[in-house]
This record gives sequence, C-alpha cells and structure tokens, in this order.
Amino acid sequence: MNDLRDLYQEVILDHNKRPRNFRILPQPTHQANGLNPLCGDRISVYLDIEDDVIRDISFQGAGCAISSASASLMTEALKGKPVAEIEHLFDAFHDVVTTECECPKGLGKLSVLAGVRDYPSRVKCATLAWHAVRAALEERKEAVATE
Repeated sequence: MNDLRDLYQEVILDHNKRPRNFRILPQPTHQANGLNPLCGDRISVYLDIEDDVIRDISFQGAGCAISSASASLMTEALKGKPVAEIEHLFDAFHDVVTTECECPKGLGKLSVLAGVRDYPSRVKCATLAWHAVRAALEERKEAVATE
C-alpha cells in the first residue's frame, strides 16, 4: 500500500511542478474563474467547445499543490470528452474525494487524488477546477467559490 501511496504522491507532485495545459486559450468559447477563500487558490479555466465536445481546455492560476495537480489532471481527463459526460465525471470524482467508495474505472489518473478524502479541507482544493468548469459550461460570469 505504501508503494501505491508513493506513486500517487509522485503523480501529484509531477502535475504540480509541470502542470499540463497551463495556459490561456487564445479564443475560448467558455471561461470561468474560481476561488477557494480558505486556501487562497485562484483559477481560471478556458474551454474550446465544438459540436458539444471539449476540443481544448486549459487553466491558469495560483494555488496549492493539490489544486494545481487536480486542475492539470482534470484538463487531461476532459479534453476530447463530450460535454454531456462532464457532470457524470464530476460526480464520480467528487464521490472519490469525499467518500470511501471504490474508484470508478473511468477516472483514470484522477484516482490519485482519492487520498484527499482523509483531509476534508483539501477536498475544496481538489474540486475547485471542477467547479470552475461547471460554471464555464453554465456561462456564469461571477467567480465560483468553494464556500
């Protein structure tokens, strides 16, 4: 079990140090901002949606390692997915980081964040980018907060 936990920590550290899709999309079709007031995490997400499929997704912001790694992993997981699948993926991810459920197969690398469920204050860090994507899809203009 320690080997698995070490692997998970390695993936989180890698995505924090070298976040994937960390940039501003030149012409996003959807965009939203998120804030975690407890931790100070701030994020902006950018989506390029065509024919109800996320063709490209990116983020920028500043935050803790969990927030940055989660946003990076999320962008990898959502790129190329139909918009109709996003809510299901959000719910599955939220269940994994908040309950002792078995990790669904469709989450892939996102399952490395399951350990945050042992630290309730970190759940908001891990889910901030997801809330921002949800706000972008709903075309909300105000920043979404985890509070």
